Amino acid sequence: MTERTLDAVEKNMVVKMDYTLYVDGKVVDSSEGYGPLEFIQGYKNIIPGLEREILGMHIGDSRDIVVKPVEAYGDYDDDAFLDISRSQFPQSFDFQIGRTVRLSDPTGRLITASICEIGEKDVRLDMNHPLAGKELNFSAKIVDLRMATEEEIAAGRVGGQGCASCGSDSSGGCGGSCNC
Repeated sequence: MTERTLDAVEKNMVVKMDYTLYVDGKVVDSSEGYGPLEFIQGYKNIIPGLEREILGMHIGDSRDIVVKPVEAYGDYDDDAFLDISRSQFPQSFDFQIGRTVRLSDPTGRLITASICEIGEKDVRLDMNHPLAGKELNFSAKIVDLRMATEEEIAAGRVGGQGCASCGSDSSGGCGGSCNC
């Protein structure tokens, strides 16, 4: 039997990755100051285009990666808007264009939207992810790798239990029994 080496990114490995995300030439996210992003490769913990492009990278490797919208948060959907009565919000709610709100769908999953219009009776919400339709440019460096534990693999996340980063993808919420 061949022994597996832990020097290249592959499925079922916990990856620690430093990154900076640029959109339209501006930094919109970075691990700098927070420590490396840690996730299990192959479990959709990060956007598909980035997950595919880091496959095979080694500890210490750095790479600039361009991810098209279809492999990130999707194309911008001109029909992804929802009108909600102002009465559905708390009476003291501060309505502001661009403000992010969290909604729950009929199954209880949380969805993030942003206010794009404010009317006398209704509020229009943009249901698109803020990065929908955008080309994402990552500067990524693999910092460390290890094999995921059986518990982590069963849960599909580092640490093994509960929720990791609900709302981090375009569908919002984890959909699990934790009500997040």
